[in-house]
Amino acid sequence: MRITPAWAALGLATLATSVAFSVPAGAEAPQPKKDDAVGALNAHPGAARAADGQAFQVGRTIVDADGTTHVRMQRTYHGLPVVGGDLVVHQAASGDLVGVSQTLRTSLGLDVTPVVPAARAEALSLTSKASRTISKVKQQGNATLLVDATLANPRLAWRVMSSGLQADGTPSRLATYVDAKTGKVLRTEQEIVNVDGHGDTLYSGDVTIPVTLSGSTYTLTDPVHGNSKTTDMGNKEDSVLCTLLGIGCTNGTAINSPDNTFGNGTNSDRQSAAADAVYGAAKTWDYFKNVHGRNGIFGNGTGAPSRVHYGNGYVNAFWDGEKMTYGDGDGVEFGPLVALDVAGHEMSHGVTEHTAGLTYSGESGGLNEATSDIFGTMVEFYAANSADPGDYFIGEQFDLKNHAGFRRMDKPSSDGASQDCWTTGTKNLDVHYSSGVGNHFFYLLAEGSGAKTIGGKAHNSPTCNGSTITGIGRDAAAKIWFRALDVYMTSGTTYAQARTATLNAAKDLYGQGSAQYNTVAAAWSAVSVG
Repeated sequence: MRITPAWAALGLATLATSVAFSVPAGAEAPQPKKDDAVGALNAHPGAARAADGQAFQVGRTIVDADGTTHVRMQRTYHGLPVVGGDLVVHQAASGDLVGVSQTLRTSLGLDVTPVVPAARAEALSLTSKASRTISKVKQQGNATLLVDATLANPRLAWRVMSSGLQADGTPSRLATYVDAKTGKVLRTEQEIVNVDGHGDTLYSGDVTIPVTLSGSTYTLTDPVHGNSKTTDMGNKEDSVLCTLLGIGCTNGTAINSPDNTFGNGTNSDRQSAAADAVYGAAKTWDYFKNVHGRNGIFGNGTGAPSRVHYGNGYVNAFWDGEKMTYGDGDGVEFGPLVALDVAGHEMSHGVTEHTAGLTYSGESGGLNEATSDIFGTMVEFYAANSADPGDYFIGEQFDLKNHAGFRRMDKPSSDGASQDCWTTGTKNLDVHYSSGVGNHFFYLLAEGSGAKTIGGKAHNSPTCNGSTITGIGRDAAAKIWFRALDVYMTSGTTYAQARTATLNAAKDLYGQGSAQYNTVAAAWSAVSVG
């Protein structure tokens, strides 16, 4: 994919649940006055557990096609918020009260003067059992006095918010409720929860993706993989100042959902492409960690953001040293570039940057690009997704016209520009074309020469010297390449030096003179690197 200097591309009475109401498309429903629902409650005080000092704040209103309304409200008591006191008022089009949905069982009648001061409640909250499981715990803001009606007997309480990290590294936003009369910790509530989400992707089918539940909202923040965030760029692009100086940059807007499902498998839902990006980033992380022992792109467990819907008609994806960015394609020949192997490709640029640091020009640039193709492909095999079987074609999923992708590794020259074999002019080629030598080597090392079908696609890899190569298997080949990248390659490594680096890696892993070692040598010779 594209690389620029130092950047690399490519929720009726007493029901606790609610029902969704909507107006059919094209239907014109009357809009109620906000005071109507409050007036209905005033006319029927028992419907909402009437109490002196009780009041209501009107929230969202849903209107049915027949004019029936459903008004959400928050309850206050003597000016204090009532947690668990929310309700939905249902009215007919005539304004008549139909019912009230609420969980509050009885009318409130408690004293609202605290005995325990706020400062004491704050100190008690930080020593609670739940707080002791949070590392780097720190109070956030001041304690809030309220009525906690989630309990069998509503209590006057202080709510204290704190931040920190949960045991698995997920951020913590812990609400601790301290009895304002006795100082007892009534309960705690973790507002950031790890959950499995459902992604209906463009290219990988229905998949499970890691998402975060905060309150009642699900968001595309992956708490399992370094809290990586996926955002929507709204088809905007980075400004020149952002590109050159890092000034005025934007990471787009957060992608949220009222449930844990993102996307519908088509471009009609912008979240579909985002689900692909989350899935690809998670699989890439898992591949590097479980196969190569590397903890994320940066090696330190820190996640990397992904931005989708970048630009208009942008047919590319890129890594800029901090994050992945994906264009939507032109919609004619190419769809959004969020395919699994492309996600793996872009993140692998980050791995290269934080290991060998291969310069993005000359032969080292070709090796840099080949490394991303190699590991992007390996991520595809690792995922073992029947909707996108592993193969050695790069980006074939978003190639709407030919389904061949940008490049292929068995015979790189199939694209009309990449090299199958090394020449003295390799260093002068665009790095996406000089990468062909490294891609061809890896394919031969992993799969061997000759014709075969992989992932339902025909592959055929001739050698440059007419030799016959028997592959050692893609897993062994990938381990050799990663060790060479991590241990032996440096910023300016050439193809000849890559031969030495991979031979050293094969010797470390399998022994000098082993079949793996000898095949490394033979595969390099088969692409004219000797």
